[in-house]
Amino acid sequence: MWQLVALAGLVQAYGQYQTGKMQEESMKRQAEQERLRAMTDELARREELNATIAANQVAMALSNISGATPEAVSLESKRKIDVSEAAIGLTDRLKQRQLIREGEAAAYAGRVEALGTLLKTGADIT
Repeated sequence: MWQLVALAGLVQAYGQYQTGKMQEESMKRQAEQERLRAMTDELARREELNATIAANQVAMALSNISGATPEAVSLESKRKIDVSEAAIGLTDRLKQRQLIREGEAAAYAGRVEALGTLLKTGADIT
């Protein structure tokens, strides 16, 4: 009889351990998907902003606006874009890291639950 209790405990512990590992892998995949989405979004934003800068330069040239040169306006726009992209990039990296931490926590919880099950099974057998 004790063999059945031990076997049941081992099976349950193994299941808990595997569940934690699967959750960790799932969160890692989600973090990678988030990273790829962030890269795609950044590329789209930069293309749109570059088109806007180019349109502004053409408009300034056609209207003979004096004062600021198109190059100065472009450099200032580029500086603002870089600051914005840095903030967005940091936010995206923080989201990715949070997903990885959640996965690591799930794996740890699975190991702890498995150990607890093994300890309880050992106590039940004795």
